Amino acid sequence: MLSAGEAQRIFDEADLIVTAQDADAAVKRLAGEITAALKDTHPLVLSVMGGAVIFTGQLLPLLAFPLEFDYLHVTRYGDTTTGGELSWIVAPRVPIAGRSVLVVDDILDEGITLAAVKRRLIEQGAKDCRIAVFADKDLGRAKPVTADFVGVRLPDRYVFGFGMDVKGAWRNLPAVYAVKGL
Repeated sequence: MLSAGEAQRIFDEADLIVTAQDADAAVKRLAGEITAALKDTHPLVLSVMGGAVIFTGQLLPLLAFPLEFDYLHVTRYGDTTTGGELSWIVAPRVPIAGRSVLVVDDILDEGITLAAVKRRLIEQGAKDCRIAVFADKDLGRAKPVTADFVGVRLPDRYVFGFGMDVKGAWRNLPAVYAVKGL
């Protein structure tokens, strides 16, 4: 956890990567794409806590079709900036078997976490499992999973804002920033 002063210093030195206006436009575009693809499936939408809370909160009101909502909480990061062992904190409470599932997450980084989530949902009997991410980070190499719906593409830098945090801070920003030096 950062002190307020450390968090402010990181923000003050950060580079703006995606403006609030571009983030809003990306969410609206994704809502249209998701609606076209899933409107007749009565999907189960699963938000990945806590990073996807901003994205999910803006996306759901734009999906003009019946859906069921739940969440899951799985992480590899905790309060660090590098991924570690996968930790399942909360599993979905809604039965998965036979359902079309849409997993909503903030960012597709290395893809290890989302690949594990998708694999587990398929093992639990999901009819199909699609992934929507606000951001997909360009790592310059293949990932173990791809997103079906992508809002913005980001450079390979440590980013925060729009649900993504830097050591627990700044999830609440309406735009995306990159940390200097990381």
